[in-house]
Amino acid sequence: MASTATPPQKRTRRAWRLIRWVLLGILALLAALVVFAFLRPLTVLIVATQTRLLFDGIHSDYTELPFAGAPHVRVHYYAGGSGSPVVLVHGLGGRAEDWAALMPQLVRDHHRVYALDLPGYGRSDWPANAAYSIPEQTALVEAFLDNRHLARTDLAGWSMGGWLAMRLALDQPQRIRRLVIFDSAGTRFPLTWDTSIFEPDTPAKLRTLDDLLMAGPAPHVPAFIQRDIFRFVGRHGWVVCRNMNSLLTGADLLDGKLGALRMPMLIVWGKQDHLIPVSVGEQIHHDVPQSEFVVVDGCGHLAPGQCAAQVGPVFKGFLDEPSPIAGQQAEILKRP
Repeated sequence: MASTATPPQKRTRRAWRLIRWVLLGILALLAALVVFAFLRPLTVLIVATQTRLLFDGIHSDYTELPFAGAPHVRVHYYAGGSGSPVVLVHGLGGRAEDWAALMPQLVRDHHRVYALDLPGYGRSDWPANAAYSIPEQTALVEAFLDNRHLARTDLAGWSMGGWLAMRLALDQPQRIRRLVIFDSAGTRFPLTWDTSIFEPDTPAKLRTLDDLLMAGPAPHVPAFIQRDIFRFVGRHGWVVCRNMNSLLTGADLLDGKLGALRMPMLIVWGKQDHLIPVSVGEQIHHDVPQSEFVVVDGCGHLAPGQCAAQVGPVFKGFLDEPSPIAGQQAEILKRP
């Protein structure tokens, strides 16, 4: 029997069928995103951070640099803002996104900001023949300064990145206008923890690492996030292992050398840093007479990230002040 529906009724039915297909497609896409977020939560967190940085005018890019005997290693970095340059160097097991809470503050304060992924980390190449030693990584940061035509810049490093920053400032003092370190490695102190925790492959190791990084007891990490962390460690943990083995030789420690630094220097430490104790920062402050030393109460090893609201103004103030106050020591307000 022929249809008795009028042309307007047929158009309405077709429109509803189209709407149903569109809704089904949207539901399928949302379901796929939920599944992906469950299977790869770290990727989702990183992409969200990258998107937020993009909205702040901080863009992702790549360049090729010499590293560990190889003439061309692909290195990822962020760049944004305009004004006096500042280069940010992450720590062991870290990546450029670790600076995400501070980069927008520096951009708004009229700085040209660079944050790179060291080789073996983030989205940079993972060369198999490298030792990932302090000299190799320092040479890479210096090559990055050359690549970006930064004849003179402010330089900041966090944890192992502070070690690299101090080493570069000793090797190339004419290039570093002001030096900033956060909870920095690089000098001798007694280790109270097992170095294997930096390759957490069990819930117990992950919990131990988190407790060392946080000011207080670490929050529980959901099982699906733990699985993604263990997957990542299983694939890339060899770089952290090789990097750590190089550090533990002690061949590149800076004890007895830091007094040669002459540029203004800011030392920032989390008071509750259980990984590298605040006494290490106190000794560096003693060894560098022109340094300023700021302790952030209520913060652990992750002060530049978790305590960015307190750390950011101190960081920006030091970069901008006409004449830093040599030898100043202060404890800023407790993290709310």
